[in-house]
Amino acid sequence: MTILCVRFQPPREDAGAAPEGALPGLLALLEEFTPVVQALPPDGALADLRGAERYFGRNAVQLASVIRVRALARYGVDCVTGAGPGPLLARLALRTARPGVTRAVPGDPDGIAEFLAGQPVGALPGVGAATARTLGGYGLDTLGAVAAAPLSTLQRLIGAKAGRVLHEQANGVDRGRVVSTAVSSSSLVAERAFDRDELDPDRHRRALLSATGELGGRLRALEKICRGLTLTVRYADRSATVRTRTLHEPTAHSAALVQEVYRMYEALGLQRARVRGVAVRAEGLAARERGAHQLSFDPVDEKVRRIEEVADRARARFGERAVMPGRLAA
Repeated sequence: MTILCVRFQPPREDAGAAPEGALPGLLALLEEFTPVVQALPPDGALADLRGAERYFGRNAVQLASVIRVRALARYGVDCVTGAGPGPLLARLALRTARPGVTRAVPGDPDGIAEFLAGQPVGALPGVGAATARTLGGYGLDTLGAVAAAPLSTLQRLIGAKAGRVLHEQANGVDRGRVVSTAVSSSSLVAERAFDRDELDPDRHRRALLSATGELGGRLRALEKICRGLTLTVRYADRSATVRTRTLHEPTAHSAALVQEVYRMYEALGLQRARVRGVAVRAEGLAARERGAHQLSFDPVDEKVRRIEEVADRARARFGERAVMPGRLAA
């Protein structure tokens, strides 16, 4: 077990996920043990401990305990940790881990097969709700069932490339690696947390509207545009769904950003999900003059952009609540 997948969270039972602003410091803590650390915004990271195990004379599970103590002492943040021989297995192990108890996947083939057998197929990164429903309709709802299925069957159901990757992963083939990254300085994030676990989709959308509108205003104030968006939805059981999308046209226009975030949210197909909070991250920031805006003969679009400029000036002078969408005024 040489790979750790760590999710950071406050230690209190009623707390949500650790704020993204704390992530750079927590990544620096991991880098005290290994230089190979990959950020997993909004609140996680992968760490390759192959060299650290030899250097410190401790295995990955023991090092995870040390990391947890330091995170609590320095930042007041707890750690939920999965460990495995590869990044994929470490991520899957994280699903059943809890604070103070690292979930470790054995490194031998039999142990890996036993661990994977009962995992739901939807646990694999990249397997969305639609793919999981397709496979489940044929009784392939666990990784054990997928591993036993013929490769040709999987490829007929979900496509040649996706079927091959799924078959390999279900059989414990982990081709991933940890790539050293940091939380990008070319990004901005806005978060909204609910006072209690929220089931109402309308309140989810209002939170997304507020967060995305804030991002748009910050981008315009910095004279920046963004090339992509990442939506994070956190649930009551401390799990989270993260979706990233590249924009068709880099922009800082709030209406376009909100429309894209709504599409990402709708694609999740949440059914009475108990949502604890949402976060929207603008990725790939660039100077405004480097962007291009598709000319339109729609007068409504130009009118909305002019109104947005006036609203930005009003908020800069009189405060953020001086001008806001009607849905947020209540």
